[in-house]
Amino acid sequence: MQLIQTVIVKQILTEKSKQALLEKYFAGKLQMQKEYEQLLFELKKLEKAKKYQTSALKKHFEKELQIRHDKEKLYDFQIEQLHMLSIGSELKEKEMKALVEVKVGDEWDEKIAQPTIVIKDGIIEEIR
Repeated sequence: MQLIQTVIVKQILTEKSKQALLEKYFAGKLQMQKEYEQLLFELKKLEKAKKYQTSALKKHFEKELQIRHDKEKLYDFQIEQLHMLSIGSELKEKEMKALVEVKVGDEWDEKIAQPTIVIKDGIIEEIR
């Protein structure tokens, strides 16, 4: 019988992976800033056209602007946290699903223990 089990994928922080993460976070932050500015531009454009009900329109845009602002703050927080981490630290990167084969006579606790895959610079370093 096969069961679906969650596997944690961790990344060992190296200079290379730290730089890649920083670039990813800065790119995400820049994207949120661009989207924020674009939404502001679109809102002003629609307000001038006066084709739509302004209160509902403004409420919708304010919600979208707040989402972008919150995501930008999250990127700032991630950048700040990454600067505090030392090289060699393990970061939880993601969780994935895996199939686990179980059969009569297997050690149950061993089979259901949550496995972890450790990656270093894109190469699997260890499976726990």
